[in-house]
Amino acid sequence: MQRQLAAEGLGTFFLLATVVGSGIMAEQLAGGNVAIALLGNTIPTGAILVVLITVFGPLSGAHFNPAVTLCFWLRKEISARLGGLYVLAQIVGGIAGVWAAHVMFDHPLFDASTTARWGIGQWTGEFVATFGLIGTILGTLKARAEMVPVTVGLYITAAYWFTSSTSFANPAVTIARAFSDTFAGIDPAHVAVFIAVQLVAAAIATWVFGWLLHD
Repeated sequence: MQRQLAAEGLGTFFLLATVVGSGIMAEQLAGGNVAIALLGNTIPTGAILVVLITVFGPLSGAHFNPAVTLCFWLRKEISARLGGLYVLAQIVGGIAGVWAAHVMFDHPLFDASTTARWGIGQWTGEFVATFGLIGTILGTLKARAEMVPVTVGLYITAAYWFTSSTSFANPAVTIARAFSDTFAGIDPAHVAVFIAVQLVAAAIATWVFGWLLHD
């Protein structure tokens, strides 16, 4: 269990260090072009997911995401106790990853975001992003389990661009990004609704794809 929790914490650490760090770097280099900045944030995020899921998948399943952990708890593939510990490790690792990015780029360690992400369009984007992520994971596990790192990385890369919210699709990521007043941030006051939508979407997707992929 210690190795599993360390894998979840360390994996989420690197995920958030990548999301926030690449967002800062992209914004610095894009010269005010938001599309280029988003592209500079998207590619590293998709790439690091392939790496992290490949490396940590055999240890913990490479959830890095309370919505994914919820899915596997609903499927009775992880206990409530271990699932709760996974979520704690993910949140702590994610916040630590944000702080590491801040140190690397000379940002204040504690720097709450002021980026507004609110409204039906943003919430719909998060529902679609999370629903699709769970579907991608369950569908790939059914068809070709060894391809999960690639399909998740590609899905998130695409979802950054086709969803209005740029696809957080992850409560731990949402919490951690509230600690960063940078390109990737989210106002702390807007976090709770994002998380609620993500968890509802994950639960519905677990049921839908459980039915769809049933033998």
